[in-house]
Amino acid sequence: MLQTPCVLDVSPPIGPDQRLQPNGTFQSFSVYEMPFDSYDRERKGLFTRKLYRTIAPWSTENPIFMHLTSTDPKVVYRAIDQCAETGYEMIILSFGSGLNAEDISNANIAKYKAFVDYARSKGIEMGCYSLLASRWISDETDVINPKTGKRGGMRFGSSPCLSSDWGYEYFRKIKIFFEHDGSYPGDFCASTAHTHHKGLEDSQWNQFYKITELYHWMCENGIYINVPDFYFLNGSTKVGIGYREANWSLPRDRQLIHSSLWSFVPLVEYQGGGSAATLEPLSEHLYEYKTLMFQNYGAGIQACYRGPRLYDTEETKKAVVEVINWYKKYRNILNSDIIHLRKPDARDWDGIMHANPAEKEKGLAMFFNPTDKEIIRRIRLPLYYTGLTKTAQIREQEGTPTTHTLQRDYSVELTVRIPAGGYTWYVIE
Repeated sequence: MLQTPCVLDVSPPIGPDQRLQPNGTFQSFSVYEMPFDSYDRERKGLFTRKLYRTIAPWSTENPIFMHLTSTDPKVVYRAIDQCAETGYEMIILSFGSGLNAEDISNANIAKYKAFVDYARSKGIEMGCYSLLASRWISDETDVINPKTGKRGGMRFGSSPCLSSDWGYEYFRKIKIFFEHDGSYPGDFCASTAHTHHKGLEDSQWNQFYKITELYHWMCENGIYINVPDFYFLNGSTKVGIGYREANWSLPRDRQLIHSSLWSFVPLVEYQGGGSAATLEPLSEHLYEYKTLMFQNYGAGIQACYRGPRLYDTEETKKAVVEVINWYKKYRNILNSDIIHLRKPDARDWDGIMHANPAEKEKGLAMFFNPTDKEIIRRIRLPLYYTGLTKTAQIREQEGTPTTHTLQRDYSVELTVRIPAGGYTWYVIE
């Protein structure tokens, strides 16, 4: 009986090794346990998402934002104007834009304050990108590998110790600016010379405490926190879906079909791939641009559209406005739970359905055709999670709705026509 794997041990592998002063307090982390009522994968996914919406409501914040790759005033002001004209809501000054968030000189702050003031006058929020981990600072500052006694060989090769003087100074400065990348990956540090931890035993706990202290402060102050690690329960708002950065160097047609991403659209080149991998000039690749927008917004995903502009011609602007207006019209249902209709394999149709019994639109189904021929299929929609029990009003896009009687398993069947290399969508009320 003692070998039965029925004990859950949730604890740091080393530490926390904290010294408690007289009349002091120590607060551990919290653990949430969620029992499932079945083994059904879809239902378990719904359970999990409902848990996070309940205990981490900030994770439902989903502003429409652009990743701007320049800090040239002409480019910044143009981007702000384009965001206001197309319905975007926020700009993040991206990596490689030229912004140094650790420079808190009066001149640097004045430069970006001017951008922020102009953006606010247009109803646009602004933030910036800052890299913390996966960078080399110095032998004195970086985490010391307990196996070698030197820096290097850690999660991201080398990273600064957050409990060093440099780390504490970084957090002081960064509160002035923010999007956060390279968040603390859980490294240990064997240094005994860093001011804010004693040695190996307390290094992980102290660094984790310091990064979450920043996220708590940001969440309390209503700051959208774009962090590529799972810090939802400590205040972060967005995380990656799972990705390989090399995917952004793939040719455009392959970017349309790969399903693992950090919600990223390379308007300009990132890491490699040349002109075959990018969307600029946007007007010359409007099909891919619009399709990527439809895929992302249709899934309720705010991708990082990384480049110097959102449109280059009136035709491109029209396409962006069309997708943004569509997303805003159906925003509540598009940000609702996803029911998976068919696993994508790039050989036949792919589809998802949003469901929310609390909305006017109880469901919105989306169908994609990655092939070069039109697809006509008889497709079953599981409407159980829409809350509908007897009939459903269903229309294709903005067409005329028709009444469908639900079968005993709360499903209906539709004959769906999907154009070659295209998509369509249905609204369920």
